[in-house]
Amino acid sequence: MFSFPLQQPVAIFLLVLLIILLGPLLFRRLKIPQIVGLILAGMAVGPYGFDLLDRDASFRIFGEVGILYIMFLAAVEIDMFHLRKYLKKGIIYGLLSFSLPMLFGIFGSRYAFGVDWATSVLIASMYASHTLVSYPTVSKFGLATQRGAVVAVCGTIVAVLLALLALAQVVTVHVRGYFDWLDVLKLVGLMGIYAAVVGYSFPWLTRRFFKQNNDSVSQFIFVLALVFVASLLAKIIGLEAILGAFYAGLVLNRMIPERSSLMRNIRFVGNAIFIPYFLIGVGMLINVGVIVKGWGVAWVAANMTLVALFAKWLAAYGAGKFFGFSREDRQLMFGLSSGKAAATIAATMIGYEYGMLSEDVMNGAVVMILFCCIVSSVATERAAKKIRFTLTAEDLSHDEMGRGEYARQLVAVSNPLTAVGLMKLAVFMRSPSNRSPIAALFVRNNDDPSVKAMGRNALREAVNAGESAELEIRQIERFDINVASALNNVGREENSTDIIIGLHRKSNIVDTFYGTMIEQLLHLSNKMILMSRCFIPVNTINHLFLVVPENAEFETGFKLWIMRVANMGSQIGAKLKILAYQKTYEYIRTALEEGDYKVRYEFYRMDCWDDFIVVSAEVKEEDLLVMISARKGSLSYSSDLDNIQAYLARHFNRHNLLVIYPKQF
Repeated sequence: MFSFPLQQPVAIFLLVLLIILLGPLLFRRLKIPQIVGLILAGMAVGPYGFDLLDRDASFRIFGEVGILYIMFLAAVEIDMFHLRKYLKKGIIYGLLSFSLPMLFGIFGSRYAFGVDWATSVLIASMYASHTLVSYPTVSKFGLATQRGAVVAVCGTIVAVLLALLALAQVVTVHVRGYFDWLDVLKLVGLMGIYAAVVGYSFPWLTRRFFKQNNDSVSQFIFVLALVFVASLLAKIIGLEAILGAFYAGLVLNRMIPERSSLMRNIRFVGNAIFIPYFLIGVGMLINVGVIVKGWGVAWVAANMTLVALFAKWLAAYGAGKFFGFSREDRQLMFGLSSGKAAATIAATMIGYEYGMLSEDVMNGAVVMILFCCIVSSVATERAAKKIRFTLTAEDLSHDEMGRGEYARQLVAVSNPLTAVGLMKLAVFMRSPSNRSPIAALFVRNNDDPSVKAMGRNALREAVNAGESAELEIRQIERFDINVASALNNVGREENSTDIIIGLHRKSNIVDTFYGTMIEQLLHLSNKMILMSRCFIPVNTINHLFLVVPENAEFETGFKLWIMRVANMGSQIGAKLKILAYQKTYEYIRTALEEGDYKVRYEFYRMDCWDDFIVVSAEVKEEDLLVMISARKGSLSYSSDLDNIQAYLARHFNRHNLLVIYPKQF
């Protein structure tokens, strides 16, 4: 019934799924890194192993998607704060990671293999390029923001781009017989146009789509489509698709927060299907048997492997020493930049097709890819474990345990249209390391069936939004004649630090800006109260305009609201624009620096509340105005805050608004 290699689609897919499912269990027992294990599994079931599977169109398609996915995931997981911080170091490392392998490769190939200069440059470009094959290990250990990882990922793009340019030019010289500077200038010009078109159009399209579609599945398909559009456009202008996927990830980075259902879907699909398929496909390309056919292939393979690995190690060691990085960071840089796959395979096939590489060199290159992938995986995993074990409490990203209270939030909902936004706001304002549950509360003061149905639907929407971020959500439905009392009592029962509610909408001309219920709650509770009104998804916000009253630094909850705002700015990639009195700003700046929040900020000096009216003209529809207010009788309260309420009601009725009342004694 079955013939090998398998031809039936169901049988093929079943065997691949069994490898993905059972492989890691076996690899863990044998203490083999999962990435290496999947490559070895591909070798075993492929045409050069037991010939159970043929490398058909499905493996070529899924393999291409897998490497694009790895590059996209590497870019979208980078904290843009860290990328800006280490960008110069990444470029320097990329130049070094390209130039050293090129230097060793050109002269080493020329004298070791006796090939001409053009072929030497082609082989050297194979040494210079590398693929982030072991990046899933970094992601698994939560080290995407580690300096060694950020520098290596940034350097990868520089090295791969230069290596592909060298490959393209050496093939052109081989075909035409001369070097043409116009081709290089044309490609550089097209790259500039490409960067501008993708960089401006993708965020605009994504923001509009996310406003209209809140479904995580639709958002995932949309983002994946943009990745392939960017990859295809890169191929059209003469670049490799992996560069397009990486650039798409950078452009869409701030639209995909760390704690969101969209990010969870991206990681799940990649780690479950695309990336394992790619690794198995790489293994199916490798024919270790060619080594035993003669000393020629063995010599070529050993030479290429040693030169490629030594050059990359030297680049990582030299750059790491120059930057003052630790031994573990240097090892992590080497591990990430020593893997070979997509660009190296492309260079090998192109060189063989044009007759520039002999069969021995081609086979040697394939064996080099295997050993480089193994070394890359082992080195990355060892470095990642050491870094994770040696991280101190201060180094753990956004850990609030040493800086104050963990957020224990109470989110009050009543409308399904706003429930998701309130819950996402709560998620983004807490530390990513905070696993404490969130309480979702629906309070009703009558038995109207329509009110019950709407409130329970809102509660269900809020719970789904919270659970999509892999958090525990406690559902609470409470009947109480006085809603403010219910909020206050549940807040005490749940030991909540924050109470998050939707901003009141005025129902008649005599109604106040906050409404009677909120004013009662402010009087009853001393907890931090946050009132939100967002017309757009929180993760599409561009800037946070933070307005702070004089003497806010003397309030009990001063550092607590700074934590929340800084965490939100960091997770959604929004810049803080702080309007405050000079003395107050100095305290805010100190709190941000001591907390080591990965957020950008700039200062607007305020000498009186008229300055707020001037600066408020800069608040756009894609921004969030964050007003720090104060309860009457508190140290930072003034009558100006009451006047600001009327100004907000008159001029900011269509803007995104967050009003925060800090915790009081």
